[in-house]
Amino acid sequence: MSLKNSNLAQAWLVLLLATLFGTALAGIQVKLGPVIEANKIKETMAKIPVLVLGDDLAAELAADNQSLTIKSRVVEVNKNGTTKFYTVYDAWLPEGKMVGHVVKADGQGYADKIELLVGLDAQGKSITGLFVLDQKETPGLGAKILEDAWRGQFKEKSTEKHLSVVKGSGAKEDEIDAISGATISSKSVTGIVNTTLANVASQLQVTDSPENNKTPAVQNKEPGKNKERS
Repeated sequence: MSLKNSNLAQAWLVLLLATLFGTALAGIQVKLGPVIEANKIKETMAKIPVLVLGDDLAAELAADNQSLTIKSRVVEVNKNGTTKFYTVYDAWLPEGKMVGHVVKADGQGYADKIELLVGLDAQGKSITGLFVLDQKETPGLGAKILEDAWRGQFKEKSTEKHLSVVKGSGAKEDEIDAISGATISSKSVTGIVNTTLANVASQLQVTDSPENNKTPAVQNKEPGKNKERS
C-alpha cells in the first residue's frame, strides 16, 4: 500500500510535521524572547519623557541636551486572592522636581494580550498620556488603538473616575469614544486603564528626591515585569 493511500501513514506524517514545526517555533520564541523584551524596555524608556511631559516639553528638554532622571520600582497589589505586580517608572526633571510616573500595564484584548504604558502626573491624579507597547488586534479595526487621536482621549482624564466607553455619542468627561467596528478593543484598553488606576494610583507619590531614593536608576534594564498569580 502506498503512502498516498494509507490513512495511518498520512496521520503519522501530519503528526511528525506538526511536532517539527512546533519545536521550531518554540526554539525561535526562546531565542527571540529576550531580544523582544529588551526592545520593549528600550521603547519604554524612550517614551517616558513624552508620556509625562507631552511632546513639546519633551522636545524642549531634548533640545537643551537634558534628560529626565528615571527610577523604577515594583508596586505589589493584593486583591481578591490575586497578587499583581506593576512596574512603575518615577520621573524627575534635571533640577530634581518630580514630574510624573509611567505605569506598565497589560490585559486581554480582542485577539491577544495588550500591553500599555500609562502616564500620570506627579500626584497620580490625572492621566498625562497613553502608549500601546504591544498589541495584536485586528488590522484596520482594533489596531486603531495605536492612533494618536484615539489614545489622546485619555489625556487629562481624572484617575478618580471610572472611564466608560460610548459609541458615537461624543465622549464626556469620564467617557471614551469607541473605535468604529472595534468596541471590544476599545473596552479592553479602557478596562486595563481603569484597573491599573484603581490598583496603583494611590501608591504613586514619592517623597524622596532622586538622590535619596534608594532604588537604582534605570539604565537599560527593567527590575520586574507585570506578573499575576492566583
